[in-house]
Amino acid sequence: MSHSQTSPRGYITVTVIAAITASLAAASALAFSLPVWAMFVGWIAFFTRGLTTRSTIENLGCVWLGLGVGALAALTIGALELVLGVSMALPLVVFVVALIVVGLRGLPVLNNFLGYFLGLVAWFAAHLEPSLENVAHLAGAGTIGPVAGWISHFIPRRVLKTA
Repeated sequence: MSHSQTSPRGYITVTVIAAITASLAAASALAFSLPVWAMFVGWIAFFTRGLTTRSTIENLGCVWLGLGVGALAALTIGALELVLGVSMALPLVVFVVALIVVGLRGLPVLNNFLGYFLGLVAWFAAHLEPSLENVAHLAGAGTIGPVAGWISHFIPRRVLKTA
């Protein structure tokens, strides 16, 4: 909802609902021992494009896949650095990952390359050992974010319609 087209009451309603949603999302991440910052990565992904329920799911899927690609990239860098050294392995793997991720933007679905990059950034920012458990850990945190983004976008619209 654009704040430029909203009444002062509507602007306050949107802001308060977003703040409550953010605090509940942060509390949820903490309750599940998930990184709060990774929850916000998912929230950002929600707003990258298409503020619909379908886009919410697709954007989240791209973040999840980005996390998986990040973990695979980390494994590949680790394996190649033994042979090539990190100064060769890292740029080579980043080149291949960038080709893949940017190329995925042409898919009919799951084509949010910003979502893929947010997943990659989350993976590498976490400094975790590559494992399915660690990917799932970050994916869990990243899932809370788009749900919170969806709530902060759609609930005010319904509240303001009925008011």
